[in-house]
Amino acid sequence: MAKELKELTRRSENYSQWYQDLVIKAELAENSAVRGCMVIKPYGYAIWEKMQRILDDMFKETGHVNAYFPLLIPKSFLSREADHVEGFAKECAVVTHYRLKNAADGSGVVVDPAAKLEEELIIRPTSETIIWNTYRSWIQSYRDLPILINQWANVMRWEMRTRLFLRTAEFLWQEGHTAHATSREAIDETIKMQGVYARFAEEFMAMPVIKGVKSESERFAGAVDTYTIEAMMQDGKALQAGTSHFLGQNFGKAFDVTFIDKEGKSDYAWATSWGLSTRMVGALIMCHSDDNGLVLPPLLAPVQVVIVPIYRNMEQLAQISGKVSGIVSKLKAMGISVKYDDADNKKPGWKFAEYELKGVPVRLAMGGRDLENNTIEVMRRDKLEKETITCDGIEAYVKNLLDDIQQNIYRKAYDFRATHIVSADTYQEFKEKIEEGVFIMAHWDGTAETEEKVKADTKATIRCIPLEGDKTPGKCMVTGKPSRQRVVFARSY
Repeated sequence: MAKELKELTRRSENYSQWYQDLVIKAELAENSAVRGCMVIKPYGYAIWEKMQRILDDMFKETGHVNAYFPLLIPKSFLSREADHVEGFAKECAVVTHYRLKNAADGSGVVVDPAAKLEEELIIRPTSETIIWNTYRSWIQSYRDLPILINQWANVMRWEMRTRLFLRTAEFLWQEGHTAHATSREAIDETIKMQGVYARFAEEFMAMPVIKGVKSESERFAGAVDTYTIEAMMQDGKALQAGTSHFLGQNFGKAFDVTFIDKEGKSDYAWATSWGLSTRMVGALIMCHSDDNGLVLPPLLAPVQVVIVPIYRNMEQLAQISGKVSGIVSKLKAMGISVKYDDADNKKPGWKFAEYELKGVPVRLAMGGRDLENNTIEVMRRDKLEKETITCDGIEAYVKNLLDDIQQNIYRKAYDFRATHIVSADTYQEFKEKIEEGVFIMAHWDGTAETEEKVKADTKATIRCIPLEGDKTPGKCMVTGKPSRQRVVFARSY
């Protein structure tokens, strides 16, 4: 295990390689036999499951229900909304045949040319089209609205350059799709779900985010407005953590989803969609972890507490196990996930390194002397600090410690972001500061041309137009034209 830790690239040397090393060595995921796709291993999937469970409860608290729609989408559906098909055309995987057969020369299987589909099917890159085609038969009157549906699913977007969790051809996510009677209701829904994502990121992931609206060039394909939460990683790059889209009546019109309103008039339904994916596991890693491995916020850690016995013989192990069993039971009764690792195939030092690498928030260790003194060693992963305390009341101590770790991890990320957000008033100043790995607040004239120039010159993009903070007008740093407010520029994942 010490060898594996030694091989973990340091963040200061190569942040990208550190990330790749950590995902592999902490057994979160690995590359698969299918180019661009990943295998999510049990520990990585356990983190996603906790995210999924929490988010699912949050969605249901806001009135949403789960459903499931087909993986395959008729090609003609994507042609109905022009901006939508333009946005996803280059990323689509296409199914053209429905049958294989044995090759005549016995070399294996081949596609049966007689089994060509009349219409090609697209493996879903997102589900707006198939869902809105379905909604057409569900909606006739304002009494049928709103429809508030979420689905947990996989999607495929054919990526050329992939990175585990952050950008893969296939990934897991949830996608909400709602229909409303008025634009106001749909806009309120869009903003509400952005707030749900922000709350999840900050309260559970311990990751501070900036809430804002995307520029026109960065909007979701087919959206009128895209609301986003943007997070800063430890290398100063931005990661789009969750998006919520106001789709106007674009999909209502494309799929002829009409209803009779309260005045007896016919109108097209108003739409939203919103999604958050397994890239949040990547965000969790890059926002908090260190050169020793993962640092997981307790609310998302698959194992919150691990207990390791240190013993000379089996008799002493039995005594320690008897002492620890009561602690384990009480911790579990408090809703804390705990693991007692008494496996005899690995030494305590190896176990310590393994659980440190995997980011278990609290490690308890008990040896023979602890048994005699009624004490136990406590190590907190976020600070790598150890102390020895009495076993009396250890359960309450651990519960409070987990709360403190959750808060400390957030504070650390918040303070890091605060020292890495700067302002720039001239383009020269901007170009110098962007090399420092920071978010830059700068004035922009609102044009796509200026936005594209900045991207071409510096590889930085407008991450969002913030909804909160300084709204003072000014002059664009590039053109000198009027600007309504400063926007957030950064390089991103």
